[in-house]
Amino acid sequence: MVILDTMKLKVGVVQESPIFFNKSKTFDKLGSLVNTYAQKGCGLLVFPESYVPGYPRGFDFGAKIGSRSNEGRHQYAAYAEQSVDLEGPDRTRLEKLAKRHKVYLVIGVTEKREGTGSLYCSMLYISPTHGLLGVHRKIKPTGTERLVWAEAAGESLVTFKTKIGVLGGLICWENYMPLARMAMYQKGVEIYIAPTADSREEWTATMKHIALEGRCFVLGCNQYFTKSMYPDAFKDTVKDGPENLCRGGSIIVSPLGEVIAGPLFDQAGVLVATLDLEEVQQSKLDFDVVGHYAREDIFELQVKGQPDTLEEQ
Repeated sequence: MVILDTMKLKVGVVQESPIFFNKSKTFDKLGSLVNTYAQKGCGLLVFPESYVPGYPRGFDFGAKIGSRSNEGRHQYAAYAEQSVDLEGPDRTRLEKLAKRHKVYLVIGVTEKREGTGSLYCSMLYISPTHGLLGVHRKIKPTGTERLVWAEAAGESLVTFKTKIGVLGGLICWENYMPLARMAMYQKGVEIYIAPTADSREEWTATMKHIALEGRCFVLGCNQYFTKSMYPDAFKDTVKDGPENLCRGGSIIVSPLGEVIAGPLFDQAGVLVATLDLEEVQQSKLDFDVVGHYAREDIFELQVKGQPDTLEEQ
């Protein structure tokens, strides 16, 4: 991990495809990417929404209102089998990867949890020195995502004060929930991480708005994915879709809303930039959403169950 000085940090936003429905091979690819970009000096690497084992774009799991098919149930079971289990070797593998390369990792996964058959769209925060710091689980899956991903509650709105700054963020369209964003801002987030599956050009405006609103760096991370990347067994699922199923659009934005890198469309790649965390404080001269613009005499936000920021010792 290379940090240029106490206020500067080199980051990488990874716009890559997984080996769909194959957790082991996706972990291998993830490890190769971490090795490459840690050697290039990145102290933080961010991976897209449900990078492991893949965002199930186009899947309906055989469900219609009032009915579910046996084929869809088998497909769901296969997806669960390839999902990430943080109570076993999956966690150990990712922690060792971060430690070996001395890099912080934020990784979007579909997570299965012991004792429940439900799955979660999760964002893992992994420290090179302290391992898994915590997990943000999506509090509101979008549209028919609700079929496959369960909802989390306030305990999932996590933030972490680390050696590289205060980390936090939301997944995909959670970023359109104003109070969820405020839950991040009121914890002093400096590096706001937004993995997504939204590849619309309009998403760029959302990332710029959050940076301006929260006076924080925003790392928006998507994957680039085409129909040909699906295994043969699943290609019929997306046969009517465009070849570029997900165009990407990853982006890095400064606390003043200026685009530092990206947006990257229609290709795989990694956006690399050096963040100067002093810019976070500088940007609050004229606007601070939880400071002199907060108007606490009028407004009050209470988030049920939100944990205190975890301070990495």
